[in-house]
Amino acid sequence: MIVDISKTSCIANTYIAELRDEIIQKDSMRFRKNLERIGAYFGHEISKHLTYKNIETTTPLGIANSSVLVQQPVIATILRAGLPMHQGLLSVFDKAESAFITAYRKVVKGGDFIIQMEHISAPELEGKTVILADPMLATGLSMVLCAKELINEYKIEKLHIVSAIASTEGVKHVRANLPKAHLWLGAIDDEMTTKAYIVPGLGDAGDLAFGAKK
Repeated sequence: MIVDISKTSCIANTYIAELRDEIIQKDSMRFRKNLERIGAYFGHEISKHLTYKNIETTTPLGIANSSVLVQQPVIATILRAGLPMHQGLLSVFDKAESAFITAYRKVVKGGDFIIQMEHISAPELEGKTVILADPMLATGLSMVLCAKELINEYKIEKLHIVSAIASTEGVKHVRANLPKAHLWLGAIDDEMTTKAYIVPGLGDAGDLAFGAKK
C-alpha cells in the first residue's frame, strides 16, 4: 500500500508546503515542528490499520464500552533527520517503545556513495508492528538497508514507512525490495540530482532541522 497525501485535500499538505518553502525553512524550529506534525498526522492514519479490542471503562457515572489498541507499535527512526517525525509519531502512540538506527552516506572513490549502517538500538521487536520514519526517501537505499536489518534480525510482523518527501526512484526501490511494507508519503517528486537529492524536494532535512554538518 502506498499513501501519497499530495493527492488528497488535507491539512498535512500545508505542512509539506512550509517544509519546502526556502523562506520558512530559515526558522529551524518551525521546520522541526512541521516534521513533527507530519509524523503525528501519519500516526493517526496508521492507527486506523492496527488491531483493537473492546474493553469496559469505568467512569464516575457508570460503565462505557471502549476500543483500545491490542499492541502498541514500535517507533523507529534513522538518525538524525528522523527525530522530529519520531516525536510526532510518539505523540500519537504515547506508550510505544522506540528504536534508533544510525546510517549515513559514505563517499567512496569517484564521488559515489554507499550507505553505511553502524548501530541499531531497539527493544524486543519479534511479532511487533514497526513504524520506520525518515523525512526523505531519495534513492531508497538507506531505508531498504535499515528495514531489511530489522526484518531479518528481529522478525518483525508488519512494517510501515513514513517519509515527508520521496522520489519516484526511491519508491520503486522500496517496493521492489520491501513488497509487504506500507508507505505513507507526504509527496512524491520525479527527479533527483547527481548527488541523489530530490528535486524539487526541500534540501537537506537534517541540516535544516539541526544545523549544517561539517
